[in-house]
Amino acid sequence: MKRLLSEPRPGWKQKIEEQGLVFSTTTMPGGKKIEYWNEAAYYEFTMDEVESLEIQAEDMHKMCLEAAKFLATGAMGNIGIGPQALELAAESLQAGDMDVYGRFDFIYDGQGGPAKMLEYNADTPTGLIEAAVAQWFWLQDVFPEKDQWNGIHEALIRQWKKLQYRTGMSTLHIAHSEAEESGEDWMTAAYMRDVASQAGWTTIGINMSDIGWDPNLNRFVDLDNFMISTMFKLYPWELMMKEPFGHRLLQRAHSPRWVEPAWKMLLSNKALLAALWHLYPDHPNLLPAYLNEPGPLKEWVAKPLHGREGDNIKIHAKGISLEQPGGYGREGWCYQQFQPLPDFDGNHPVLGLWVVDGESVGCGIRESDGPITDYFCRFVPNTIDAPAPLSAQALSSTSSKSSKAGIAL
Repeated sequence: MKRLLSEPRPGWKQKIEEQGLVFSTTTMPGGKKIEYWNEAAYYEFTMDEVESLEIQAEDMHKMCLEAAKFLATGAMGNIGIGPQALELAAESLQAGDMDVYGRFDFIYDGQGGPAKMLEYNADTPTGLIEAAVAQWFWLQDVFPEKDQWNGIHEALIRQWKKLQYRTGMSTLHIAHSEAEESGEDWMTAAYMRDVASQAGWTTIGINMSDIGWDPNLNRFVDLDNFMISTMFKLYPWELMMKEPFGHRLLQRAHSPRWVEPAWKMLLSNKALLAALWHLYPDHPNLLPAYLNEPGPLKEWVAKPLHGREGDNIKIHAKGISLEQPGGYGREGWCYQQFQPLPDFDGNHPVLGLWVVDGESVGCGIRESDGPITDYFCRFVPNTIDAPAPLSAQALSSTSSKSSKAGIAL
């Protein structure tokens, strides 16, 4: 893997916004504006690297499912979600409730060694539009002759078709929280609505706060009092369980089919890292991790069990003593071996490896200036040092893959 420089396209900001990436610009406290999307550089993989990393991600997904079964037994306590939520997650896992997607965060330096798993964002992963859509159109504009590690869009459509076939359902509600103000959650939900529609679902958008409960139907309903049978929600399970209607979620017979399902509480929780190390000690893709205390670790990163975007992370390592602000931590902590991020001329990348139905389908890369990938990181596109598949060349020559830009706003 190499980091290479590239000339940004004229009008790139308008291009990415038309493709749904409307949340690139962040205004800092002092008024300075920084951009999340960065096409002044790109990362290039070899095909051998991609194939190896795909295998590693898929193996790790299988291991995470085993770790979820272990956590579901209560062997590591209630992992900050409480006994009822843990029981619900265990029932969902046992029932085999279908999921759609997740995103691993891996450290990889391109030097041939194994990637190291940092965490699994398997309940409410974002970064989807930039990884599935924006970087693909960047590739068509800048390097149409090259390949890219990116089959996310097509994989999502396949999985939504599979879900419809398995369930026999045809109407899908898609919800996000309007409390998130950047537009990222809104556009991620809109994109998921788009791929589900392409898979044949009739989709209905709704805010999480507008979901109601009809005591006569004994069901969740939308604003038109239409019963919600299947729901994609971009809202964490641990927060759903704390809502006033949270106790209704325990009635599985009267609850919608949720995507992502309740068992994803076990994979999105940082306790997963400790469970993995307990089950698979010394695995080459894992970093040592322990629940509630550092154990034998001399250098460590403390992660709140429900933390996101680097909030409340603490680093204790040689030359680094750092603690991020935020509102997490009361639920408990996981301590993971500190592993410095790769350094490409002061840029520190983390690979976001997307998994759909257990298959590794693409990569989105975020890079930071420091040791934590936080709100101020940059998304950088990728290529593979290989020619584009003939089918992709034909599509780009006719602008056929415009469905990737067909996000319903």
